Amino acid sequence: MPEAPPGDGGTVVLGERELAIGFRLIGMKDVVEVTPDTAAREFQKAMSAGQFSLVVASQSVRKSLTDAQRAAAESSLSPLVVFVPGTTGEYEVESVEALAKRVLGVTLAMPK
Repeated sequence: MPEAPPGDGGTVVLGERELAIGFRLIGMKDVVEVTPDTAAREFQKAMSAGQFSLVVASQSVRKSLTDAQRAAAESSLSPLVVFVPGTTGEYEVESVEALAKRVLGVTLAMPK
């Protein structure tokens, strides 16, 4: 069986303690608890590690990123970055249209 290429299949979760505990409870191994002070640094480590194809990060991590990191997250396909609501319940939603454009490179159009 051929070896998986770098960045193929690995998932890392970055989030506050409560979110991290939840993902550990469902069996995720690569889970990093972050604080507002460590979020941007841990995000950069995950993005440059080369072993993850998916980065799941809480909205609190997104708020802690620099403009350059946020732009990299929004345009990255390998690893794909997905932001999930944190424990505060605040979140920004990426529309299905924007997600399809970013991931698949297609524009979804409504039939006329």
